[in-house]
Amino acid sequence: MNPVIGLDVSKGESHAQAFSDRGTPYGKTFRFKHDLDGLASFLRYLQDLESFTRQRPAVVLEATGHYHSPVIQFLDEHPYLYIIINPFLSHQAKKSQLRKVKTDVADAYQLGEMFYKEELEPYKKRGQYLMNLRYLTRQYESLTGMYVQAKLQFQAVLDQVFPEYHGVFGDLYSKVSLRFLALYPTSQSVLAMSENDVTVRIQHLVGHVNSNRWSLERAQKLIAAAERNPFRETAFPSHLIALELLINLLLQYQEHLAKLDQSIEALAEELQEYDLVQSIPGIGTKIAATILAEIGEIDRFDHAKKLVAFAGIDPSVFASGKFTATRNKITKRGSRRLRTALYQAVRCGLKGSRNKRIRAYYDKKRAEGKLFKVAIIACANKLLHWIFAILTKKEAFILD
Repeated sequence: MNPVIGLDVSKGESHAQAFSDRGTPYGKTFRFKHDLDGLASFLRYLQDLESFTRQRPAVVLEATGHYHSPVIQFLDEHPYLYIIINPFLSHQAKKSQLRKVKTDVADAYQLGEMFYKEELEPYKKRGQYLMNLRYLTRQYESLTGMYVQAKLQFQAVLDQVFPEYHGVFGDLYSKVSLRFLALYPTSQSVLAMSENDVTVRIQHLVGHVNSNRWSLERAQKLIAAAERNPFRETAFPSHLIALELLINLLLQYQEHLAKLDQSIEALAEELQEYDLVQSIPGIGTKIAATILAEIGEIDRFDHAKKLVAFAGIDPSVFASGKFTATRNKITKRGSRRLRTALYQAVRCGLKGSRNKRIRAYYDKKRAEGKLFKVAIIACANKLLHWIFAILTKKEAFILD
């Protein structure tokens, strides 16, 4: 016998359908919640199938964002073999059926049948480690997006209160700049102090004893900016409230991003591949962590072309009858974040010709008449082939 359980995961609960062997369902669909009692009942369900077949069953489920996390942790603790598949695969399998059925029960049954039809590989323990890294890198990306939006809102309000404040501290979003602005948001509040008072307050925010000269220069620039500012005092007190809220929000985002950055680096440094991938010029710490997190276990791919398809940078194919398209866009299926990381790595490698091999390949494509974006995608494709070779051979990149 070859037992398996198809598991359709949703928010807070799952539906399970057991199979004792190919084409042989075992019992009815079982529904359980993702709490202690529900997971305990699911364990009994697994043990019942194991007792009947005398083999430990595997569990097949779709990737569902964070909804499947309680189940995965539960399976790891006991431990049971589980297989997480791309929802696109199960969707394609459903489309091949004549009847259109979409229920949790049917989905669980379909996942169990896929186990016998497809060559599905189980997640390894190390896959959980990489998944943790993936959660962190994706959280970092999401938080960065919110941070950028807050910066745009902050600039819009600042332009209506103290537009000349830009450039006073060099980095508008440094902690000293934001904290000083929170205390003295208008030009009137700055001009009410002497040059010495402004210098002392800046020095206090910096916190360094040997910052007298720098603090004095900033104070002089600040007073000059306050004198040039078209608004002595804002006519809308609501702007000051919004400015204070946005400054606090920006400081919190900076703190959270810094913590995430440390966690990502600490987690990635334990991987041998982390340094190997960074041996390619243009790939820094953050890009390397994202690439490793999105690829996961490299032995999931037996050829570089499959990894290219997973990244969605392989060209689509369209042919019908005697017509064959000659201009095909990339498929853009698979990991969007991996595509973005590869794009950034190529741009960094081209900057200042850090990566001479990618620069030579880019120049070759441009000489062939390829457009900029087409050449960049070609370079990303080439880069992914190098990454595949590095991860499979466990050897650093050699720049000729």
